[in-house]
Amino acid sequence: MRKAFLGMCVLGTLAFAQVSFAQETAKKELREHPRIAAAIRELHGAIEYMERAPHDFGGHKAQAIADSRKAIEQLRLAMQYRASQESRKGKK
Repeated sequence: MRKAFLGMCVLGTLAFAQVSFAQETAKKELREHPRIAAAIRELHGAIEYMERAPHDFGGHKAQAIADSRKAIEQLRLAMQYRASQESRKGKK
């Protein structure tokens, strides 16, 4: 039982280290691409503004919010791809 507990602790530590490494890699990519990082921040701000707005922007509010969220996701995926390419280069 003690071995199983120690094994679980080791696996948990490894999983945490992988997540931390992935987060650091993502942060590094955003630092290397400041315009993309700024676009993500601006899109978040636009979403918050539209959500609080009392009007519906001529019926375009819901779609604009949805499309902005999709854009954020695509920008993050682009940065994840770049990070994966950089890590592959390092392994060669």
